[in-house]
Amino acid sequence: SKIAILTIGTTGHDVEKIISNFDSGVICHYDMRFLKPIDTPILHNVFTKFNTIITVEDGTITGGLAGAVAKFKADNNYSAKVVSLGVPDKFISHGTIEELKEECGFDHNNIEKVIRENIG
Repeated sequence: SKIAILTIGTTGHDVEKIISNFDSGVICHYDMRFLKPIDTPILHNVFTKFNTIITVEDGTITGGLAGAVAKFKADNNYSAKVVSLGVPDKFISHGTIEELKEECGFDHNNIEKVIRENIG
């Protein structure tokens, strides 16, 4: 696998659908299930095996999965590239779930785009 994708919440279902479009062995998906306590054995495994890690969450990046992964990376001196998709720390307008996902950048098309950009 070239990329690890860490998800939490309903975004895991979206990611599973998206990665089925890629060749087997290119992407490894981890459903983190819990933010607290964060699964440190899984994170050590991911950071030692992958050079690129993408986090996808349907919650806020700041204080969410992305923040926990960034802190873990810094605390353990890992150097993997981390790309985070989720709700930015700003006011979000009203709309359907799909419209809000698109505005925040973690809709189906953007997730697939970010994966393609990071496959190399």
